[in-house]
Amino acid sequence: MTEDDKNAQEIEIEAIGVDVSSQPVELYKVFKLANLVGGGGEAKHVIAEGYVAVNGELETRKRRKMYHGDVFEFNQEFYVVICDEQSIDQESVDDGISGTSGDGEMQATKSDKGKREKRKKKNDIGRTDIDFF
Repeated sequence: MTEDDKNAQEIEIEAIGVDVSSQPVELYKVFKLANLVGGGGEAKHVIAEGYVAVNGELETRKRRKMYHGDVFEFNQEFYVVICDEQSIDQESVDDGISGTSGDGEMQATKSDKGKREKRKKKNDIGRTDIDFF
């Protein structure tokens, strides 16, 4: 045991739950969801001025990623992020994308090649055609 472990105390706090539909969610958006501020601009200002602590540490990044179980303090109140959805890690996203090989490299499909060829075609005057359909 280190000296920090010996001096550390476990405390119990009462926190208000903030339900989010997906994670990660940015800190300023959690403020808006919890109705702690009137809007996103106010949330960004409050966070940047240093009135917020996340997991016991002062936080000034408005776009800090919040996950299920993260605790933040604002205005002498504690809040906890609650999400039913599991976080999506990049590896599982890569596996689920069609057109990828096992090592994560993209494989070109016929439709991808056709799209690239269409992008190459331009008018002589430098403008692209407008296609509404």
